[in-house]
Amino acid sequence: MTLSVDVYIADANGTMREVLDAPEGASDLAGFEAWRTTVWGSQAVRSLGARFFPQLAGGDLLVAADELPAFIEECGLLRRNLTLVAGQSSTEDQLSFRLANIEAAAARALDLGACVVIW
Repeated sequence: MTLSVDVYIADANGTMREVLDAPEGASDLAGFEAWRTTVWGSQAVRSLGARFFPQLAGGDLLVAADELPAFIEECGLLRRNLTLVAGQSSTEDQLSFRLANIEAAAARALDLGACVVIW
């Protein structure tokens, strides 16, 4: 099983109302299921001070529209530390590709005033 990243529209209560299709040529791959704990929720990611990605260790990650700027900053933090984050669980190329998909989804959501889910 794999993790996916999607953009979604929330209702007034913040509940997921509609998941948007990824644009043609975009990938929704966010990593292998095991990456919940071995990469995104790893001690390496936590040691960087990340607060969003470690949530994947316990379940799905929903990023509200107003949290997107901080989430995008956290993506940048992980990108600047690819070697540390990749560790023993993945290659930097694999991680960079999945992180690029997440960054692209976050940018689309920001443009639309939407939200991001990794599940």
